[in-house]
Amino acid sequence: MNELTCFITHGHDDGLKLGLKDYLQNTLGLPEPVILHQQPNRGRTVIEKFEECAQGIDVAFVLLTPDDIGGLSTNELRDRARQNVIYELGYFVGRFGRRSGRVILLHKGALELPSDLAGVVYIDVTNGIEAAGEMIRKELQGLTRASHA
Repeated sequence: MNELTCFITHGHDDGLKLGLKDYLQNTLGLPEPVILHQQPNRGRTVIEKFEECAQGIDVAFVLLTPDDIGGLSTNELRDRARQNVIYELGYFVGRFGRRSGRVILLHKGALELPSDLAGVVYIDVTNGIEAAGEMIRKELQGLTRASHA
């Protein structure tokens, strides 16, 4: 499992983002995860930077946190993840395939999730990364077993 390179896509919950980074790096001993805003810009547009930083990634963690509000009408407004998170989720699902297990969805609290992902299992991190740590570890361990089979 030590060789997995991870990408963390996130919204505004810095505590959860840094908690996940710490857990992956310091508890599981993985290389430092890629977090886009921590990478140098080097004159690139945001999408160029994202595409280049996403190369060579083995697994993407998608933190779905209630940062935005939206809905079909003003009567149905609900908490949502940031739009960049949904975009990056779609990118990684398209790249790896939905059933690859290489896109790990972590959600916090009650929020609207994309209807196209209905039925996909999420890891609830409402109580923090440490509380969900064993589930995260098992998902990563399942990836390394599958790649060696």
